[in-house]
Amino acid sequence: MRTMGLDYGDKTIGVAVSDELGWTAQGVETVRRTTAERDFARLKELVAEFNVGEIVVGLPKNMNGTIGPRGEICIAFAREVEAILGLPVRLWDERLTTAAAQRTLLEADVSRKKRKAVIDKMAAALILQGYMDSKNAR
Repeated sequence: MRTMGLDYGDKTIGVAVSDELGWTAQGVETVRRTTAERDFARLKELVAEFNVGEIVVGLPKNMNGTIGPRGEICIAFAREVEAILGLPVRLWDERLTTAAAQRTLLEADVSRKKRKAVIDKMAAALILQGYMDSKNAR
């Protein structure tokens, strides 16, 4: 079974999945948010396609470790994912993952248009990789 990472945003949901062994994360898609029904239908399809058994949702904490309004929204989304998809959902501190993804793409000289298309799934991959690395380090 694989693990899926989600980077939940106002307009998109970045999606990444692990390999079968849980060592590496790959960004697979950026879901353009339309309605909750369509968004969850697409996530269900991806869960089935990749044989996902666990989901990790990025939790944007403030730099001092507290949870602000955006974090509360992500917690509510994680609860909804767990209820609708019927899989265990973990929250993972995602501080600076989008900034790290942006920096990596800038260093790779990726155009602004292409960066915009891949930034969310790359952030999801960084969230998932961080989670798996911490789990494998135990």
